[in-house]
Amino acid sequence: MIRTPLRPLARILSAREKGENPDAIEHQNRRIRHEQMRDRDRSRAEGRLLVLGVCFLCAFSVVGARMGLLSVSDPVEPRAHAPGSIIANTRADIVDRNGNILATNLDTHALYAQPNHMVDPEGSAQKLVEIFPDLKLERLTKDFTGKRKFLWVKKKISPEQMQAVHDIGDPGLLFAPRDMRLYPNGKLAAHIMGGASFGREGVRAAEVIGVAGAEKQFDSYLRDPANAGKPLELSLDLSVQAASERVLDGGMKLMNAKGATSILMDVHSGEVISVVSLPSFDPNDRPRVAIEGDPSDSPLFNRSVQGVYELGSTFKIFAAAQAMELGLVSADTMIDTAGPMRVGGHSIGEFHNKNYGTISVSQIIEKSSNRGTGRLALLIGKERQQEFLRSLGLFDKSPFEIIEASGSTPLVPSRYTDLSAVTISYGHGISTTAMHLAAGYAAIANGGRVVKPTLLKQHGPAMGERVMREEVAAAARSMLRDVVSGDDGTATFGDVEGYFVAGKTGTADKPMPRGGGYYKDKTITTFASMFPAHDPRYVLIVTLDEPVETSSGQPRRTAGWTAVPIAAEMIRRVAPLLGMRPAIEPAQVAGITLTSSN
Repeated sequence: MIRTPLRPLARILSAREKGENPDAIEHQNRRIRHEQMRDRDRSRAEGRLLVLGVCFLCAFSVVGARMGLLSVSDPVEPRAHAPGSIIANTRADIVDRNGNILATNLDTHALYAQPNHMVDPEGSAQKLVEIFPDLKLERLTKDFTGKRKFLWVKKKISPEQMQAVHDIGDPGLLFAPRDMRLYPNGKLAAHIMGGASFGREGVRAAEVIGVAGAEKQFDSYLRDPANAGKPLELSLDLSVQAASERVLDGGMKLMNAKGATSILMDVHSGEVISVVSLPSFDPNDRPRVAIEGDPSDSPLFNRSVQGVYELGSTFKIFAAAQAMELGLVSADTMIDTAGPMRVGGHSIGEFHNKNYGTISVSQIIEKSSNRGTGRLALLIGKERQQEFLRSLGLFDKSPFEIIEASGSTPLVPSRYTDLSAVTISYGHGISTTAMHLAAGYAAIANGGRVVKPTLLKQHGPAMGERVMREEVAAAARSMLRDVVSGDDGTATFGDVEGYFVAGKTGTADKPMPRGGGYYKDKTITTFASMFPAHDPRYVLIVTLDEPVETSSGQPRRTAGWTAVPIAAEMIRRVAPLLGMRPAIEPAQVAGITLTSSN
C-alpha cells in the first residue's frame, strides 16, 4: 500500500506562491487518512461479524434438525455394543416365474438377557418358562444366577410373546430386532427352497444364510446388498407346483409308495416348471438331518436329484433312437426277439418270460422287449452307445441349480462290456436321477437338441448341440405315442383325451443297501412322458419308490399300474394351468417312418 504524504511538496510550493497557509494542506490530508483508516476498520469488523453470524446460523440449524429427528423417532434406550455387532441382514426375495413370493423376509425380535442387570433372576426365569414351555427352568435359573453377562434366550419370538416378556418388567430382559426368512407357502416347493438359518449374530442383527436348496445355491446373490430390490426369479409356476404336489401326494398314498418325485420341464428352454419330492417338510421349521438309518427315508431327501436309481425300460427309447440315427434300422425294421439270448455268459429274458418273436422296432418299444433293445445295442456297439448317452448328459452330474444336485453323479459300470451295453439299453446297469431322465426325453421331444434343466427363468429357447435328426426324434415320439395309445402298449392308462400323451414305462427292482443285490418285492417305477406328442411342449417324469397297487386284491408293482395313472391325472390337472386346450390329434403323427441308409 502506498501512503499519500501529509505535506506534498508540489502543493506546499504552490500554496506559498499563492500566499496560502501550508499547514492547512497537512490538516486536510491527515483528516482524509483518518477517514480511510476508519472505513477500512469498519469494513473488516463487518466482515468478521458476517462470518460469525453464518457460523452461528449453521450450528443452530444442525441442532434444530437433530432435535426435529429426535422428536419424530421412537425412544430407544441407549446400549453399548461392540464394534461389528451390526450385521447387514437384508436378503433378496425369491419369486416364481409370475412374480409370486416363494421366500421373503419378516421383521421379528429375539430375546436376550443380561443377568447382571436383572432384578429378580429366579422369578424372571419362572415366568419365562410359563411363556416358553420348551425352556428348562433349572438351566435358565442357573444361567441367570451364574457369572454370565449375556445369553440368548429365544432367537425368534412372536409379538404376543414379546408383549408377555415385556410385562415381566425385568430390566435385564431385552429385545433385539432382526430379520427372519419366511416361506409363506409352507411345504410348497420345500425341496427347492431348502431353507435358511442364522449365521453370524450380534445384538443388533443376525445374518440369514441359506442351508439347502436354492437358498444355499444362490446364497451369494441373495445376501448381496446390491440385490436387495432384485428378487431371484425361478422357473417354477406356483399354481402348477401346487397342483402337481396335490396329485402326487394323493397318488403316492393310493399306491402305498414310501416316496415319490415328479418333474415338469419345458422341452425348449429346459425350465423346470414344477418339481416335487415326497415326503416333504416345512422350510419354516426345517427338521434336523438324520444321523442314522437310510438317508432316503428322511423328508429332507430330494428324490428328483438325489434319488440315483436304475430307471428300467424308460431307457429303451434311447437305444431305438440311436439305432435310427445311425441308419442301422427304421421304425419298421423287423428284429428277432425270440430266445434264447445269451451275452457274456448271461441269459437275457423278458418280463414274465414272454416271447414276442419277430417284431418291428416300433413294436419293441410298444411291447417293451428287453431282447429287442438288447439286439439294437449290439448293433450300435458299446463305444457308440457310451458316446450317445454321454451327449445326453446321462453320464455326468445334473446341472440343475440346487446344491443337492452336485452329488447326483450317475452310476456307470467301471468296466463297460457288451453285456453292459445290452443291460443299459433297457435301463439296468446304469443308475441316474429323474432329472437326468427328463433332460434326455426333452432332447427327443424338441426335435433332437440337448437342453439343460434349469431352475432360473429363461427368456426364450436355450437348446444346445444336436444329438439326433428331427425325423429320428419324430419317429421316436411316434413310438412313444404308441406305448400310450396302442393296443399292446404298457402305458394305456396314461392316455389323456385332448393332450396326446407319449411316453415309456420303466419298472426296476430296487437295490438293497451296500450292494446286497435286489429286493424281489420292491420296485422303482417310472413313467417318462411328453405332451402333446405331435408338437411336444413339456416333459413329465413321475417316479414312485416301492409302490404297490392293491385294488384287485393282488399286488401289482409295475409302472403301468402305479406311475402311469398318476402322471395322467397330473397332466389332466396342470395342462389347463399351462394355457393348453384340448385338441384333436393330427393324423400324420402315426405315419412317420424312416428308411435305412449307409
